[in-house]
Parts: sequence; structure tokens; C-alpha cells
Amino acid sequence: MFGRLGWPEIIIIVLLIIILFGSAKIPKMMHNLASGIRTFKSEIKTKDDAPVKTEKPKAASKKKTATRKKVANKKK
Repeated sequence: MFGRLGWPEIIIIVLLIIILFGSAKIPKMMHNLASGIRTFKSEIKTKDDAPVKTEKPKAASKKKTATRKKVANKKK
């Protein structure tokens, strides 16, 4: 159904993209695409090199809990 794309078809597709998105947005989109690819590659690299350390959430201290109870009692 879709044969090989020739130069005239590619030019028409590029012109349609420029008309739809505007010439100002295309460089921004390409920049965002490139930075996303760079980020993805760096994440893949760091994941292979060293495991990411996960921190356990710290338990709430008794002092904070007591303060919250006092504030709740004052509001009543």
C-alpha cells in the first residue's frame, strides 16, 4: 500500500509539519526530544554502573506527635 517515500513525498510531509506546528515550535520540540534522550541514556548508564540507594522513611518523632495532639485539643 505504502511504497517507498521519494523526495517529493518527504518535502510535502516536512511542509505539512512546518505548517501545523509552526517554525518556532519545531526547534523547541527537537531540543526537548534531544534532552529526553540524553536523560534516558544517562539513567540507563547510572543504573548499570551502581545500584541506586533507597532510603527508608524516618518515623515521626514523639515530640511532633505530641505537638499535633495539643494543637488538635486547642481547636476543640
